[in-house]
Formats: sequence, structure tokens, C-alpha cells
Amino acid sequence: MPEPRARSSEESHLLEKAARYLPGGVLGTHRFPPELAFVVKRGQGSKLYDVSGREYIDYLLGSGPMILGHAYPAVGAAVSEQLSKGTTYFLLNEPIIQLAEELCRAIPCSEQVRFTSTGSEATFFALRIARAYRKRDKVLKFEGGYHGHHDYSLMSATPRSPKAFPAAIPDSAGIPHVLEGEVLIAPYNDLATTEALLAVYADQLAAVIVEPFQRVIPPEKGFLQGLRALTQRHQIPLIFDEVVTGFRFAYGGAQEYYGVVPDLAAYGKIVGGGFPLAAVCGRAEIMRNLDPSLEGTPEFVAQVGTLSGNPVAAVAGLATLAELRKPGTYARLFRIGAAVKDGLAALVKRSGIPGQVAGEAPLFDLFFTDQPITDYRSTLTADTALLKAFNYECLKRGVVKGAQKLYVSLAHTEADVERTLEAFAGALAALRRP
Repeated sequence: MPEPRARSSEESHLLEKAARYLPGGVLGTHRFPPELAFVVKRGQGSKLYDVSGREYIDYLLGSGPMILGHAYPAVGAAVSEQLSKGTTYFLLNEPIIQLAEELCRAIPCSEQVRFTSTGSEATFFALRIARAYRKRDKVLKFEGGYHGHHDYSLMSATPRSPKAFPAAIPDSAGIPHVLEGEVLIAPYNDLATTEALLAVYADQLAAVIVEPFQRVIPPEKGFLQGLRALTQRHQIPLIFDEVVTGFRFAYGGAQEYYGVVPDLAAYGKIVGGGFPLAAVCGRAEIMRNLDPSLEGTPEFVAQVGTLSGNPVAAVAGLATLAELRKPGTYARLFRIGAAVKDGLAALVKRSGIPGQVAGEAPLFDLFFTDQPITDYRSTLTADTALLKAFNYECLKRGVVKGAQKLYVSLAHTEADVERTLEAFAGALAALRRP
């Protein structure tokens, strides 16, 4: 096993401060073992550099938004220009109107847009809008689907001991128990069970929300089309959570890539170009519930945010989308991603360790199991301890990836791919050692 690279006294001091002032010494739930923890100093292209000056190939990408890579010149230039005009107004501004127009042009379901600051807010308000429109309270989501960290979302996203469908399990302390009866759970990629649940509960449902590409699990042929047909039959709004897939698989997101158009969609990550920005997009008939002229009526949905519509985030988003519209961009992204994804799959097969790579070229991960990965319960057959060890071995070799995802950017080069596959090979070899 390679020796951990030297950490500077400055970085050690910062890590000590983090442990003192941040719960668990981290910003969320993602953390590395103490000997591998580091503090980011800067990002450039496909790389991260820590305070000790060490370089990492980055497949975390800020948890997804940095599809162009870090410090992309066109984004930086747009942001610098806007900074001289002010950072936020809480009022209509030219960049946010232009971004709303572009989202409506790009996203099949989008006739109107309401901006938020985070993807969690976007899914939260999409559900609230659907409840107001449909005049029902219950929602149906899919087991293992992640829609942010609000109370409705954190139901059966990561259940350790799943219940019989449609019973929900809270994934966090502090969630009101009453919500266990308001969120119904269905199995992803299982249209027959979903149809049976809708036959019973359709009249009680405000919406069905789904990640069209659930974490790193692609939809099976006909699943999304069937779900769209079922929700239309029962007149239930269908919400796509495209916080991750939006502008990643195609310019029109998963809606374009899979050819299915929902009623509402939540967007985040890429739309802000690395700044806090997200959006609810959808049919004008449903989005009208947000119109302040309805205030005081039972139809009105209250939604506002101090930074929702921030012009700095808007210009960063516009600059990012302008790059993604360039001819050949997605073909290149898929080509880079396929080189990493297929290379990893080949290395796993050669290693003799039971495992498989699931996902699409721009976003995928490794599961240490010989069982097909089609839904959340099938992921439970995977050896999570082995994946954690693999991730740590990659980090030792200068490759950063998320606990459960590997994002690819347009900044990754052939040289990065070569170094990455060498790191993967070394990590798998280390796992085979007694």
C-alpha cells in the first residue's frame, strides 16, 4: 500500500480548525479517513490542488455542477463583469430573465420558470406546487431516489431495512412521523408494481416524483414512458428531478435523452455554473399557482428566496450553457466518459473481483456485486465496505470521486483518463491483497 503523501503543517492546522468548528469536521456527510483528509486550495480544469500543494484528478466536480471543469475562463469572465454591476438585487434583472428564457427554450416541459438557490429547494417547491394544483397531499416517490434533504425527500432514500411497498422509512432524525403516511414508496424500474399502487392510491396523490436516471441506475426500456402514461391516465402531475441530469446527458436533459416529457422538473447544479442556483420548470397551467396575483386565495403557493434569481449565478449559468450548445460538445463528453467507464469495467473484470459499472458515460459508479443493478434493493447486494476501500485507494493515488458517483467533465483529457485508469488498476490490486 502506498504511503500517504506528506501533509503540510498549514493544512494540518486547518483540518484541526475544521474539526473544532464544523460538526464532524466536514461540510455534509461526505468525509475521508483522517489520514487522507485534505483542504482544497484551488481548482483548475480537471484538477484540484490542496493546501499542501498536492494535485488530484477530480471526478467529484463540486458534486456535479462543474461540467466545464474548474475556473473555466468564459464563466470567470462573465462573473467578473457582473461583479462590477452588483452582486444581488432581489428584483428582476437582465441575466435572470435571459436564463429563464434559455431554460424554456432548452427544456421540453418548461413554459415558465421559478428560481431557487438549491436543488433541494427546487424539488421541495415542485412538490408544493403540485399539491396546490392537484389539491391532494400525498406524493409517491421511488425507493432509493434522492431529491435533496427536505423532509419529503428523505423518506426511503437509503433505507437499511426496507419495508413492504408503499411504506416509507425516514432517513434522518428530526423528520415528523406524520410524513410517513404522506409519502408512498414504489420500486424504481418496476412498472407493474407502480401501476398497482396507482390503481389504489391515485385519487390521494398530488404528484409522482422520480429521478429519471436514479442515482446511477438507468431506466429500463419503457419504464419512463410507462410511468408517463400512467400519470396521465390518472391525471397526476409527473415531476422529473433533473438536478443531476439537467444539461448533462443532453442539452434538453433526461427529457430529451430518454424522450419523455413530465409536467414539472427540478433543475440545479449545472444551471448555476458553479454558483448557488436552481429552478422549478413546468407547464404554465401548473406554474400559475406561484403568481402573486393569487395571493389570498387557496391556490396561491408562497415561494421566495433572498438569492433566488441572483445575477452572478445567472451569468455563470448562461456562460456555461453557451459552451454546452457548441457543436460536438456532448459527443466529446460521452467519449471521455466512455473511456473512463469502459476502462474501469474492463479492469474490474480482469481483477476477478465480482463487480460491475452502472450508469451512463457522463455519470456512473462501481458496484462490487455480481447481481444486476436495476433498483435500490439490488444495490444492497453490493459490498459497500469494498467500495469505500476502493475510493480511498483511488484517493491515495490522486483520484477524487464521490462516495457513490463519478462525474466526468469536458476538462478531463486523454492524459487524465490514462492516469485515472492506472489509479483504478492500482486500487483494485490493493483490494486483492490479503
